[in-house]
Amino acid sequence: MLIKNIETRIKVNKAVSLATIAFAVFIVIAGFFFSYRMIEDSRKSIYILDNGVPVLAKQTDVLLNRPVEYKAQIELFHRLFFTLAPDDAYIKENIQKSLYLIDDSAKKEYTNLKEKGFFNQIVASSSMVSIHADSITLSPDNKKFRFFGKQMITRKSSVITRKLITEGFYDDIIRSPNNPHGVMLKNWRIINNEEISNQNRNSY
Repeated sequence: MLIKNIETRIKVNKAVSLATIAFAVFIVIAGFFFSYRMIEDSRKSIYILDNGVPVLAKQTDVLLNRPVEYKAQIELFHRLFFTLAPDDAYIKENIQKSLYLIDDSAKKEYTNLKEKGFFNQIVASSSMVSIHADSITLSPDNKKFRFFGKQMITRKSSVITRKLITEGFYDDIIRSPNNPHGVMLKNWRIINNEEISNQNRNSY
């Protein structure tokens, strides 16, 4: 009888020990699982800047919204590069901001325009230059874009409107304060910048 009781206690202790070990293993595995899920969720969450304010965004939402960001980057670059005033400091500041969004292809175009005296003419004639974006097309297969718009040069006596068609490529990079969309434009070039109208301004 004593032997049976000892055997029974041994079996009970063994079962309790095995159950304790199994429960501990379950807790460890569950902890690893939930930790992994938390890490994955944190990776899917990123912060984007909205007027300087960090806003939490999910990765899935960002990926779905990526084409919109590509177009916003393309429009922003063109607006900065082609919005000019008769002020050297203003021109340099806008050009500098635009160069954060693109590779050295824009710097080459800026140098080309500078050598032709384009910016000096803007300052000397007290002209204002602005652009209007008509449309932007994207080719996801080769990450190529094309920008269609108009460039307006407003002078004291006239308003010149020029067609503006450019193309280039885009690529994803890490977001930064100077490049909040996380997009780098590449191999950019102007395809068409012909004059389409020249209207005289009434002077009073």
